[in-house]
Amino acid sequence: MSQFPSVSASRTHVLTVVDLDPYLDNVALTSRRNLRNGRMNVWGNSLPTETVPTGLWTVGGIPFSAKADRDSGPDNIRCDGQFLPLPAAPAEWLHLLAASERRCEETVHLHYASGAVDPEWIRVSDFWPAQARFGETLAARSPALHYPHHRQQDLAGQLWAVRVPVTRREPLRALRLPVNPALHIFALTVETVR
Repeated sequence: MSQFPSVSASRTHVLTVVDLDPYLDNVALTSRRNLRNGRMNVWGNSLPTETVPTGLWTVGGIPFSAKADRDSGPDNIRCDGQFLPLPAAPAEWLHLLAASERRCEETVHLHYASGAVDPEWIRVSDFWPAQARFGETLAARSPALHYPHHRQQDLAGQLWAVRVPVTRREPLRALRLPVNPALHIFALTVETVR
C-alpha cells in the first residue's frame, strides 16, 4: 500500500492505494492478441488495454494503481461478495475505479475494528457510452470496444471514479463487495484524515 499525504485547512488527508492484485479475478482489458479473454459481460466484451494507464495514475487528484501487466491474467474484481481487508485507520472515503454493465446501485458493507458493519451505497454508471447518472467522475474512455473476434472502433467504453462515504469515526477494517457480476472494481484508494 502506498500513501500520498495532502494538507487542507490544517487537516492532513492521506490517500492510501490498496493492493487488489490478490483479489483480481476477471479480465476486462484486452489487446488485439487476447480478445477472446474479455469478460466484462456475457458477450465477452472488453476494453482495450490502453484505456487504463498502467501503474500509478490520478483521477481528480485521487491516486489509483492499475495492474501493470495486462496480458498475464485478471485485471479487475468481478463483484461476488469478496471481503477486502483495508488499512486499519479511521477513514473518510473509499475511492474506487469501477465499471458496470448497465448502471447499477448496490450495497457494500463497511467492516470496522469494533465489529460494527455499516451498509453504504455504491452507484456506478454504465460502461457503454453514457453520461454519469450518479455524479461520478469519468476516469477513462476507451478508443474502441473489443468483442471476442473483433475490435469495434466507433463504440467506446468507460470507467468511472466513484466514492463511498465512511461515516463512523473508528478504524475501518474491511470492505465487503456486493454480489453483482455486472459490477467491476479495478482499483481502490482509502482516504483518511489526520
